[in-house]
Amino acid sequence: MVSTFEVLAEPRRREILDLLRARERPVGDLVERLALSQPAVSKHLRVLREAGLVEVRTDAQRRWYRLRAEPLRELEAWLAPYRRLWDEHLDALERHLDTMPDDPEESGS
Repeated sequence: MVSTFEVLAEPRRREILDLLRARERPVGDLVERLALSQPAVSKHLRVLREAGLVEVRTDAQRRWYRLRAEPLRELEAWLAPYRRLWDEHLDALERHLDTMPDDPEESGS
């Protein structure tokens, strides 16, 4: 089974998820917005569907795809410790910058 990380490593799949974040869309709309062939978009959608990141519903002759947020929680959980690390570094930088004078002439330059 392919991991969520491997699936999202492909930039076009991330673009598809970005488009589906706003609303569900038919395949034709994704083809038009991505400027890819229908077979290429369908291939990416299949991979995303197999990873559980999108789901499809059929309405007459159209297939509508929508984002499934649940698998993204795996990424969120994995990224949380790194986000805390960056937050700590950014907080330290902010504290350092707060100790610096606003006017460069005040620092003796």
